[in-house]
Amino acid sequence: MRMMPISLSRPGMKLAKKIYSDDGIVLLAEGVELTSSLIRRLGDCGISFLYIQDARTEDLIVPELLSEETQRRSIQAIRSAFQEFIDRPHKSKTGNYPYVGRNMRQVMQMIMDDLGNNRDAMIMLMNLHTVDHYLYMHSLNVCVYSTLLGMANGYDHEQLVTLGLGAMLHDIGKTQISMQVLLKPGVLSAYEFDEMKRHTERGYYLLKDEPNIPLLAAHCAYQHHERINGSGYPRGIKGNEIHEFAKWIGIVDSYDAMTSQRVYKDAMLPHQAVEALYSGSDILYDTTKLQLFRDKVAIYPIGLTVKLNTGQSAIVSDINSTCAHRPIIRVLTDEEGVELKAPFDMDLSTHHNILISKIELGAQEINPLPA
Repeated sequence: MRMMPISLSRPGMKLAKKIYSDDGIVLLAEGVELTSSLIRRLGDCGISFLYIQDARTEDLIVPELLSEETQRRSIQAIRSAFQEFIDRPHKSKTGNYPYVGRNMRQVMQMIMDDLGNNRDAMIMLMNLHTVDHYLYMHSLNVCVYSTLLGMANGYDHEQLVTLGLGAMLHDIGKTQISMQVLLKPGVLSAYEFDEMKRHTERGYYLLKDEPNIPLLAAHCAYQHHERINGSGYPRGIKGNEIHEFAKWIGIVDSYDAMTSQRVYKDAMLPHQAVEALYSGSDILYDTTKLQLFRDKVAIYPIGLTVKLNTGQSAIVSDINSTCAHRPIIRVLTDEEGVELKAPFDMDLSTHHNILISKIELGAQEINPLPA
C-alpha cells in the first residue's frame, strides 16, 4: 500500500485500508474501487489522505495501535460520555443520571491491554476516520498517544489509568461551549476565543466530583493548555506548577490537532508537526518530554513517498522503533528517476550517507525534519 493525498487519488484506484465513521463503523472496506463520487464525498467528510493498493508495495502493512473492537468500543464510550455531559443541564436536578467513570475505566483497560501487547509501538497516524465529530477521535488519539508515552516513561498501572483518563476526557469541557463557537470554520473573535478557553475550567468542574474519575484526571482537563513559560491558560501557571501529566497531554493534544484535517486547515504530516512543537521547546513544552515524544513518533508514516539525496524515489516500508528518523524504505527508482524492475528495501539506520531530502506529495515537495 502507499499513502496518497486525496487530491491526487483517481477513479479506479483501490483502497488498501478501511475507512471508518465517527462511530467507529466501517464505511468503506479494503479493496473498494474509488469513483469520482466516492473521492468527492470522502473529501467532504474531512479525509485528507488515503492508503491505496500498489503492486510494488502490496506486502506493506500499517500496524494498528488498537484492535478494531477496542477502537469501536472506545469511540462509542467517548461519544456517550460527551453526550451525557451535554444533556445533564437539561435533566431534573433530582433525577438519576448515569456516571461515566466506570465505562471509561473499562475502555481504558482495553486500550492498555492492546498497547501493552506491543511495548515498542510507535505513535503513528491512527485509522482513517471521517471528521463529522472530530472531538471524539481527537479524544481517543490523545488518550492512546499519552498512554504510549506514559508506558515509555515507566509509569505504573494506576498512573497510566489516571493519565489515560485525563487524556481521554481532557476536552470534556467543550460540551459546555456553544456549538456555534465550537464548530466555527473561520477565525474566532476575541469574545469567542475567551469562550473557547473556558472549556478547561468547565472540564475540571465536570470531572472533579465524578465517581471513578481520579481528581488528577480533572486537573489534566484544567491544565492541558498551560505552558511552561506561563503563556497558557486558564491560570497562566508555569514550570513545575503544571502537573507532568498535563504537560504530556499538552504536547500530544497539540500534535494531534496539527496532524488532523479540520474545516479551517489542512493536516500536517508528522515530521512537520514535530518540528512545530520543537519550535516551542523549553518555552511552551518541556524539552525532556519533547525528546521522548520525538523518539516515539513514527515521523515518516508507512506508505509515504520520499525522495533521497541520491535522487532516488522510495516509499517508507517500515519503521525503526529505535531510530524513528531513519526508517526502512523501498527504493523504486534509480538516481535518474527511472523505475526499477526490481524495487528493493534499504534500512536507512545502516546507510548513514543516504538521507531523506524531500517528502513527495504528487507535484508538491516539502522538506523533512532535520535529523
